[in-house]
Amino acid sequence: MRLAIRAEWTKLRTVRSTGWLVLALVGGTVATGALATYSVDTSLCATARSCDEDTVRLSLLGTYLGQVAVVVLAALTVTTEYETRLIRLTLTADPRRMRVLAAKAAVVTAIVLAAAAVSVLGSLAAARGILPGNGFTAANGYPPLSLADGPTARAYGGTVLYFGLIGLLSLGVGVAVRHTAALSIVLSVLFVAPIAAVFLADSRARDLVLTYSPMTAGLAIQATRRLGELPIGPWSGLGVLAGYAAGAMLLGAVVFAVRDA
Repeated sequence: MRLAIRAEWTKLRTVRSTGWLVLALVGGTVATGALATYSVDTSLCATARSCDEDTVRLSLLGTYLGQVAVVVLAALTVTTEYETRLIRLTLTADPRRMRVLAAKAAVVTAIVLAAAAVSVLGSLAAARGILPGNGFTAANGYPPLSLADGPTARAYGGTVLYFGLIGLLSLGVGVAVRHTAALSIVLSVLFVAPIAAVFLADSRARDLVLTYSPMTAGLAIQATRRLGELPIGPWSGLGVLAGYAAGAMLLGAVVFAVRDA
């Protein structure tokens, strides 16, 4: 297993796009979060205390953009090998397919989690620097963002897990589809349902879609205020996303095991 992981790490490390995608994940997440944070000011509210802004979630708004880089990185890890036929060489070197798949999952997850940790810490640092200047101060009911605060730590730590689960979801779909069309499939699953829910007239149907859509369910982990208004709780939502990721990986494992390379 150690050799399989080393082989997968070598393949990903030597592909130029990996570095660019990691940079896009970190830069896109931090920059978008910083811009979103900078755009909100207590002067836009009747009073500073009446804003009731979830500044933690606001600072993590870049997750919507950063996850696109995760989808591309994870899906291309396997689809590129199939399209170039290099997967045959991989399986010749190590014919134990489940070990190969586990190694790919381990390497992709490790890279995504490391980049995600840098991203959320960067978002936290940017928010701490921007928010006080926009009126979000302790005097107005907004203490500085800190990982020592339970809900804040849950939101930032959960976002790292969210990125990791998106990576596994994308990898599983990539293994099952074996084509770059996996990118379109995963991005559609993430974004189409929440957009469609906006146009549903029935509030119960809308809440049902938002509850079981992988992106909206998973991102509930970022909420620190008005939790009662969420269609699903923070950890339950992340559990829904974990179910999607597990299902995708299971499907990918079955296809990988029974179909010829």
